[in-house]
Amino acid sequence: MRVRTLVTGLLATGLVLSACGKEGSPDTASAPSTTAAVEANVDVAGSPTFAKIKAAGKVRIGVKEDQPGLGFKDPTTGKFSGFDIEIAKLVAAKLGFDESKIEYKVVQSAGREQAIVNGDVDYYVGTYTINDKRKQQISFAGPYFVAGQSLLVRSDESTITGKDTLKGKKVCSVTGSTPIQRVRDQGLTEPGNIVEFQGYAQCVDKLLAKEVDAVTTDDAILLGFASQDSDKLKVVGEPFSKEPYGIGLPKDDKALRDKVNDILEASFKDGTWQAIYDATLGKSGTKVSPPSVDRY
Repeated sequence: MRVRTLVTGLLATGLVLSACGKEGSPDTASAPSTTAAVEANVDVAGSPTFAKIKAAGKVRIGVKEDQPGLGFKDPTTGKFSGFDIEIAKLVAAKLGFDESKIEYKVVQSAGREQAIVNGDVDYYVGTYTINDKRKQQISFAGPYFVAGQSLLVRSDESTITGKDTLKGKKVCSVTGSTPIQRVRDQGLTEPGNIVEFQGYAQCVDKLLAKEVDAVTTDDAILLGFASQDSDKLKVVGEPFSKEPYGIGLPKDDKALRDKVNDILEASFKDGTWQAIYDATLGKSGTKVSPPSVDRY
């Protein structure tokens, strides 16, 4: 994933882009935003979900609200921003719906499959890893991003360069999370150096205060934090897991899945995806190329 890419010019993509605000006191005037051309007279033959969307005259999208750079809700304005939000808006536009016709519904990780199965959301975009267990209940378009467990450190840190350099270092993550369990199971640092909190923002605060040496979770989430404090934070090392993020859809709606995959693939080729990344997670300074869609 961390490879050099040719960054497509913003004018060539037809996107309007701006900078990212700080979590907790976000600068809404500088929040990243894209304006994708809305497709006219769209039809997705054979898709019951699309038929329902057209009848309702709006699209309901499941998202996260607490992940800076990915899916973040400004507590002052109520506006959503981030990489996942822009991908969700792009799909909506190519289905024929501008932002005024989008209803964002915040759904936490544990409730995602049920929200899709119940029809509470038409699709879900929010650091949603594609796996076989979830495919028993829903389907996925994508992936549109491949994340992996990585490390966030202070910008002046030189001794931590990857997972094999964590011995003797204090490592922070969320209580009960897969990333911190992986650190524990693989013995990447001593048990007494493992620090856990309920949220990643708490870990980042401790990192900035020099009370821990590294924060670990999916690199996409870490890039979001780094993008807001690029002068103070950086993501280091190669990912040591693989987390393909997909767009969650109703299980048997192959027509809509194929359409969304077409939309994603077009954005990979024409530079739209790259421009969205560069305006959000890319502000961390880490260059990433789009993945390949899995047509199953």
